[in-house]
Amino acid sequence: MSQTEAIPQTLPRDRAFGIAGPWRGWLGLAALVAVAIALRHWLAANTDVSWLLTCAERVIDGGRLYADIIETNPPMAMLVYIPGVLLARALGCPAETVTDALVFAAILVSLAATASILRRSAARRGVPGWPLGLLGFFVLAILPTQTFGQREHIALIGLLPMLAVIALRAQGEAPPRWAVVTAGLGAGVALAFKPYFAIGLGCGLGALAVQARAWRGLVAPENVIAAAFAALYLVGVTLLFPEFFSVIGPMVRDVYLPVGLPFEALLAKPAVPLWAILTLAILALRRRGGIDATLLLLLASSTGFAVAFLAQRKGWPYHSYPMLALALLGLGQALLSPARPAPGRALRIGAVLVLAVVAVRAMLWFDVAFDARPLRQAVSRLGPRPAILAITGEPGIGHPLVRALGGTWVSRQQGLWIATYLEFMRRDGPLGPARDAMLDAYAARERAMLIEDIRIRPPTVVLVDDLTGAGGAWLRAHPDIAALLADFVAVETVNNVAILARR
Repeated sequence: MSQTEAIPQTLPRDRAFGIAGPWRGWLGLAALVAVAIALRHWLAANTDVSWLLTCAERVIDGGRLYADIIETNPPMAMLVYIPGVLLARALGCPAETVTDALVFAAILVSLAATASILRRSAARRGVPGWPLGLLGFFVLAILPTQTFGQREHIALIGLLPMLAVIALRAQGEAPPRWAVVTAGLGAGVALAFKPYFAIGLGCGLGALAVQARAWRGLVAPENVIAAAFAALYLVGVTLLFPEFFSVIGPMVRDVYLPVGLPFEALLAKPAVPLWAILTLAILALRRRGGIDATLLLLLASSTGFAVAFLAQRKGWPYHSYPMLALALLGLGQALLSPARPAPGRALRIGAVLVLAVVAVRAMLWFDVAFDARPLRQAVSRLGPRPAILAITGEPGIGHPLVRALGGTWVSRQQGLWIATYLEFMRRDGPLGPARDAMLDAYAARERAMLIEDIRIRPPTVVLVDDLTGAGGAWLRAHPDIAALLADFVAVETVNNVAILARR
């Protein structure tokens, strides 16, 4: 055999990536990291993350969650941001910067753990690691745009190792012990954010159980760990935050949950057609080659999260992040994994175009949020470290504005959300005397808390929102609140948001 004959002219795909891939892969990762970091500076900070950082700071300073701070979500929604706040105080850095850095670190750890779990598994046989890894980093670090750091985003970061372990078991392989523990804890944290996330995970597990006609996987050790974590968390919430059940629970049941979009309006949200396009592209790409266990897991889990999006009935972009992220990963898996017979070149090119176009459109969808940055310059002229009160049901009016100015948020709530939800419910007509009386009692309690908050933390700046609501009319309808603000006058109006300061 000659020397030339001893060297294969075309390397197998895995070996080719093993030799030439790392350099291209690391350069590609460096470019994606640069883009992801740049987006954190270009995009407005997330409204909910800003508010939950404020909640975490107040709890650290001695405030009682669900008493001194009113938040409708379970405690994990706030607790997950406490490490960032504590580290930021120790370093003397903004909490937002440190929190973003911790999320980036979690992304890299999650992807590294997932890659390590799948490295020698049949679940990724023939699938080049670098392209799928770069797609994973894009999906976790760049795709979320303004949803970065939200609960759905952090939950998916925690769930990836669990999905890797499930894919491993679907091949009849045993994951290492560290992977089982990591997967179980990551899934447990995700479930602690919202019980809806169990729908996504359950659909993935159920689909594989049906395909294999074996249900033993449902009681795998990682699932037991996740369930145990969720149970311990529930016990902890009951003991440490009883007001979540006694105060917040009834309020969520009576005011928050009844408000939602009609089913047809949810279907019209960009998330649903984008998800449908990705799903159809996957099915078209693999219509003859079949759907393997890993791809089935991604598809079924994405479908479960689509059900969770519809079940929440709000139609907010961040609720749809897991379903679109997993569908994009599924299309990437379908493109990169070998299939017999292989799809035609035109079909593959079409699928790549679908992936690119949907990814860009999804980024724009996740960037849909109220942006209060035009208010920043006007409010900053009224003095440093303002104490801001906002008469609004739009949380984006005050957050992250107050944090960007180094100010203080006067209210214990994110905004006048009860008054806003009541107006929405009454838009279609009367609700009945008993229900009206109950809802009026919730609204009266919200106003009483606001009066107390104004007296405890007197505002220096008041924002009255006539852009997204009727803040001026609400003040006129409630003279008890207006009397406390009688010495405030409008000094400027920006986009129908009046900025008031003391005379």
